[in-house]
Amino acid sequence: MNQSRILPLAVALAVLAACQPKTANTVADNSAPVATVNGGPITRNFYDFYIKGVTGGKAPADLTPAQRTTALDNLIRARLVGDEAVKEGLDKSGDTAYLLELARLNVLQQAVQDQYLKDRKPTEQELRAEYETSLAAMPKTEYHARHILVATEPFAQKVIQRLDKGEKFDALAKEESMDSSKASGGDLGWFTPNRMVPEFSGAVTSLKPGEYTHKPVQTQYGWHVIQLMEERPVTPPSYDQVHQRLEQIVQAKKFRLYTDELMHNAKIERFPDQMGGGAASGATGAAPAAAASGTQGAAGAAAPGAPASSAPASSPPASSAPASQAPAPSGSPTPPKN
Repeated sequence: MNQSRILPLAVALAVLAACQPKTANTVADNSAPVATVNGGPITRNFYDFYIKGVTGGKAPADLTPAQRTTALDNLIRARLVGDEAVKEGLDKSGDTAYLLELARLNVLQQAVQDQYLKDRKPTEQELRAEYETSLAAMPKTEYHARHILVATEPFAQKVIQRLDKGEKFDALAKEESMDSSKASGGDLGWFTPNRMVPEFSGAVTSLKPGEYTHKPVQTQYGWHVIQLMEERPVTPPSYDQVHQRLEQIVQAKKFRLYTDELMHNAKIERFPDQMGGGAASGATGAAPAAAASGTQGAAGAAAPGAPASSAPASSPPASSAPASQAPAPSGSPTPPKN
């Protein structure tokens, strides 16, 4: 058992449990205690749940006596720390209160989603339809390109002049580029246009293999000189290859429709003036790199507003085929990452 994983999860579970009314635990869990902490029980069911979570599904019987004891000690320690936090009012102040509420909402949302989808398994017809939709949305061509990223347009123009005089692209990239891909001569590997910012992909698709841009291309990251090395048709995966991914997409869409209905039937008032000025919806642009995982549809396209890495990836995915990542639950209250 990974001992380093035990304590953090125990803290989270114990703090969440400590924040609930004591009567709630008594009603919901009547299993015998494996320990008591200042008179409060750590029940067998709670202990079993904890063990299952930190071991990937194992039962206490699958562990050694020493591991079971360590796990219980960590739960006891975490319960003591959690009780102390509640005593000091930390559960009701600052970021802690918001994190606890977000954790509660996420757990409840997952529970509702699991229950709602339990009897709504995707049909073969739904899966086939989603597969065809995904194929239609897929880019038909992918590109292998390299680039040189510099800070100013005049400097980019000088790089182009040096290329015009016969200097090697990869050597110039290693010498002048400020992107991490400089180590490989500016090589970005294979990518589809939807995985790059529009300015970058537009320049790439306008080139023929072997050509480079004779006018610097500006993106939010600087000025690029781009060379298209080769292109090829995208080979879509077979239905069987992406069957599991298709199930995830169809189920995510079903749950999204359910939450849309909840929103439609709810009385919701919005107060934009209280949200702070200058807030924009979504990202201002995506870097010329693969979009962050978890925000892609079946065809691998980034969802609107999805974050992207801050610089071109040195090794983008080999293809933009369906079934790369499971979609994030719609409407998830998880806070955005900075």
